[in-house]
Amino acid sequence: MTTTTVFQNGRFFTASGGPKQPEKPTFAECMITQDGKISFVGPASSAAVADAVAAGAETRDVGGRVVVPGFVDGHMHLMLMGQALTAVPLDNCKSLDDIRAAIRAWAAANPAAPHIFCRGWMHSMTGAEPPTAAWLDDLDPRPIFINAKDLHSTWCNTAALADMGIDEKTPEVPGGTISRDAAGKPTGLLSEAANINLVWPHVARVATVEDRVERLEAAFAAYSAAGYTGVVEMAMDETAWEALQELLRRRAASGLPPPPVRVAAHWLISPKDTEAENVAQVDRAAELHAKFNIDTSPSFRIAGIKVICDGVIDACTAALTEPYSNNNVDCPTIWSPTQLLPVVQRAASHGLQVALHAIGDAAITTAIDALEQASSSSSQPLRRPRIEHLELASARDAARLGALGITASIQPGHADPAILRAWPSLLGAHRCGRAFAYADFLHHGATLALGSDAPTAPHEPWGGWYTATTRRSAREREYEVTVNEEWKLGLAAVVAAQTAGAAWSCFAEGVCGRLESGLSADFVVLEGLEGWEVEKVADVRVGETWFEGRKVFDAKVKA
Repeated sequence: MTTTTVFQNGRFFTASGGPKQPEKPTFAECMITQDGKISFVGPASSAAVADAVAAGAETRDVGGRVVVPGFVDGHMHLMLMGQALTAVPLDNCKSLDDIRAAIRAWAAANPAAPHIFCRGWMHSMTGAEPPTAAWLDDLDPRPIFINAKDLHSTWCNTAALADMGIDEKTPEVPGGTISRDAAGKPTGLLSEAANINLVWPHVARVATVEDRVERLEAAFAAYSAAGYTGVVEMAMDETAWEALQELLRRRAASGLPPPPVRVAAHWLISPKDTEAENVAQVDRAAELHAKFNIDTSPSFRIAGIKVICDGVIDACTAALTEPYSNNNVDCPTIWSPTQLLPVVQRAASHGLQVALHAIGDAAITTAIDALEQASSSSSQPLRRPRIEHLELASARDAARLGALGITASIQPGHADPAILRAWPSLLGAHRCGRAFAYADFLHHGATLALGSDAPTAPHEPWGGWYTATTRRSAREREYEVTVNEEWKLGLAAVVAAQTAGAAWSCFAEGVCGRLESGLSADFVVLEGLEGWEVEKVADVRVGETWFEGRKVFDAKVKA
């Protein structure tokens, strides 16, 4: 039986045709969906509308609201997002005392929890001195794990170190750091690859299968409520993949459809001691990709690999061409060029997408060089390579992105001025002028794919949209500092980057990302953007989320 619905009296966003972002918005008056796909977008006076109504189609009055394609989060972390929803939030803490008070209060309210997981700590909250287990040990005897907001470090108490079996005999992890005292005893902070290879697997292991599935379900529900119909998962591993498969099995056994959010995942490649170990991880991603790809499993698939080339600026672990201004630290890239190139080449040989995390200007140059060299030396062309974050790109490298066909995967929630207060002292004013140069990327022809990096930043898009279009803070609206206003984007470009751009970045443009005939009926009815005003973007909310022609979230219906 054919199901046809006419959506009318709305402003249907149509300015997102293709990978390049538009300067100005365009809208249609009406949209028709049929059997889960869009069949028409255009004027209400069209004969197609009259014919559909005459044939008995259901009609829905959108009430003058703006309707946009379903959002695609171009960069996020699904399992970590689910875990963060139940972790102790530290985002609003300003000091060590605030952090301790928040943990103490949560511990008292949750005496049965075997572990205490926290999120949202920023290095600036605890000062220049690296945090230690001793600062936490008197709060509670249970293991305490505090995720940095950027997910590149975890701060642990002594019980957590013991829980993981980490002591003075634990060897260093390639590409990572276990902070130690003069005697070699770990002091509580694990960064970069040490965090990824030691902390993340342990946290996953102590969770039951039921815990993991529940966390994923919670993450999917939160994403639907925020208007998302797709995500690009940027740290997939064996544990998270098996949990996702278990979720799908359980839903199928219960007669439920899969979650209304498509997942394109990038397999995380960790630095190892040998090239053989590095490329073996790529081969595993290729093995899964052969079974779960855009053709065989378009809703839940392995799209490519992810390599983390450096750390983050706030922790002084991002790789810069000049030392940090405040402490003269000179941090190298996690992967040397000779280590990185074979990984990129192996991915290209398998037809996998390559996503390279690069924040500092030195890491960005290294990443672009690797992609350029692999492109010229591999028999297989690179498949829409992408660089994640690009927080401090030089003018030369900004121009290279478009010239080499590299997608600029950006997360404007990280550009919020309220969380950049330490940058002038860390980098100096001369380097801050290149921070988050989004308009420069676009000017030189790069495709923008917009993401949240949740849970390192809020998954709801509004704050990122506001910062991208105004270069002001959505976190602290009263904070009047503007960061590099010359790099701001127009609202139409931002919405397109969150939809068509992000869909194109993961080869989903034939499925979703635009309000266009033949594509999936994935769309969002927005509340508060009727006038298309940038100043009101931070206050926009989702009225309804539709996925494949089904309403999967309605703000008027309480969960």
